[in-house]
Amino acid sequence: MKDLTRGSITAHILAMAAPMAVGMLVQTLYVMVDLYFVAGRGQATLAGVSAAGNFTLVVLAMTQVLSVGTVALIAHAVGAGDRDGASLAFNQSLALGALASLVALAAGYALIGPYMAGVGADAATAAAGTSYLRWYLPGLALQFGAAAMAAALRGTGIAKPTMLVQLASVLLNIVLAPVLIAGVGTGHPLGAAGAGLASTLAVLAGTLLLVWYFARLEKYVGFRPAEWRPRPAVWRRILAIGLPAGGEFALMFVYMAVIYAIVARFGAAAQAGFGVGSRVMQAVFLPAMAIAFAITPVAGQNVGARNAARVRRSFVDGALLTCALMVLLTALCQWRAPAMVGFFTADPEARAVGTRFLQLISWNFVGSALVFSCSGMFQALGNTWPSIASSGTRLLTFAIPAWLWSTRPGFVIDDVWYLSIATVALQALVSLALLRRELARRLAFAAA
Repeated sequence: MKDLTRGSITAHILAMAAPMAVGMLVQTLYVMVDLYFVAGRGQATLAGVSAAGNFTLVVLAMTQVLSVGTVALIAHAVGAGDRDGASLAFNQSLALGALASLVALAAGYALIGPYMAGVGADAATAAAGTSYLRWYLPGLALQFGAAAMAAALRGTGIAKPTMLVQLASVLLNIVLAPVLIAGVGTGHPLGAAGAGLASTLAVLAGTLLLVWYFARLEKYVGFRPAEWRPRPAVWRRILAIGLPAGGEFALMFVYMAVIYAIVARFGAAAQAGFGVGSRVMQAVFLPAMAIAFAITPVAGQNVGARNAARVRRSFVDGALLTCALMVLLTALCQWRAPAMVGFFTADPEARAVGTRFLQLISWNFVGSALVFSCSGMFQALGNTWPSIASSGTRLLTFAIPAWLWSTRPGFVIDDVWYLSIATVALQALVSLALLRRELARRLAFAAA
């Protein structure tokens, strides 16, 4: 356990963010590696795996529910010096995660087909995406246990072990991908199905490593089978904080699904280009997102310690760091977008769509930094409903107008990106206003 209620807040945020950034990059590399190796299987396969990657946001939304609720409860308990409370929150998150993984498997297999049929540019694209998801879904289900263990470490101020485990798992994925996707060494290429299987095997290996770490090395919180029996009161506390955060990912899924459906009208090459561009954008986002998410344990422990000044300082320092980094990343996308997209596809149309997307959407980055920073603070305060309210404004102001706009004569893809720039700026203003109100309410103990 690391005490985040003393010392430099900026130093704590950066110390937490560095391994978190690597860990988040590793998570994104699962899909990036798949995209790289399936690109040689044709545009339909590339477009299918790209569109299928958006489906994973649904499962990630569910793991986010568990992760956010667990981090908040454990961070508050650590800040208050309540080790037993931290242990109970961790073990209950494991029990809740086991139930959620079964639900995700059942629902996922029922929804894969209809989803891909709805967003695929053609039958071949839909078939490739369906095949990928059928083999990747078991790996996504395993993410619940991994999320609970990683959240426990974050809440106690530790991030490095999770990073090392995730790094090992993605290296395994890199080794398995060419073997299973392209048939290197076996002569039996599995295509999109091999991409999903490679990711599942890599996630399984990473989960087993985390289990070993908690069983052998973790001292502050650990496996206590006696605490695995469901405690409805603890589950309600985890879900009360986590559900709105998961709702943010669910809204992101809807937002991305609308874009995929709109872009599909321009053909598989355009859809593939957007898919590659959006994945590159997510990878570029990761260092800034890591800083924003590092705000949660730092501010959360200080909420538990009832230190209002350090809670507020956590947001200011974190937001400044995140915005500064996003300015640099915006410049990078303006300068090197063609090279970043071209690494994944040589198709001229796909490269043009992906490059244009990155160059325009990068003007969103600073606004997104503020949204991420506010989201991290809402998690630390133990009330994430303002986050979903902020995301809801994005859905109303972007998804619905974009869909209606796309039906008008003369519509071009760039219109979607211009609308996105405007709506992210609005969402950032809404998030800041809601955070100001929430800080006044949740830090009332400072006045007392």
